[in-house]
Amino acid sequence: MIAIIKYNAGNISSVQNALTRLGCQSIITDEPKEILTADKVIFPGVGEASSAMKYLIEKKLDKTILAIKNPMLGICLGQQLMCEFSEEGNTKCLGIYNTLVKKFPNTDIVPHMGWNSFTKVDGTLFKNLKTIDNVYFVHSYYAEINEQTTAVCDYIQPFSAAMQKDNFYATQFHPEKSADIGEQILKNFIEI
Repeated sequence: MIAIIKYNAGNISSVQNALTRLGCQSIITDEPKEILTADKVIFPGVGEASSAMKYLIEKKLDKTILAIKNPMLGICLGQQLMCEFSEEGNTKCLGIYNTLVKKFPNTDIVPHMGWNSFTKVDGTLFKNLKTIDNVYFVHSYYAEINEQTTAVCDYIQPFSAAMQKDNFYATQFHPEKSADIGEQILKNFIEI
């Protein structure tokens, strides 16, 4: 069973629909016991960092996430909240990844919305990919490149499109909205 963490952020149903298309059973939950006993955990997110972290703390989901031993995948805001600190709302985050989340410089082309390619990929999430082109992004903040970066994308500047540390995996892009390449990335996560 895959647990999808329910918290004050959107995009949960599209993640569950993608898992259903792959033949996987999932539950949407904010119950620590269900999250900690799931075979895999997905931490999705579309929203704002400070209000999302506030909700996680209120529900004690921050401690639950840090205690997860099985593979966990953070998506978009989920990846950002797994970092040390976000400039969005000056938010102290979970600290799984030793990097900062910064706002793209103010330009007419922010948010980064639409399809983009990787300039570098490495790691388990990216095995069996036929191409490293065209994954779907929607974000105005980005995680800096660091020693845990497994994929890099360039939009205004290079940033961490994916990261991995121990059992924690994360993508800034939305695999559930990224067609065949996203489906393969989700399959790779499910097979870990």
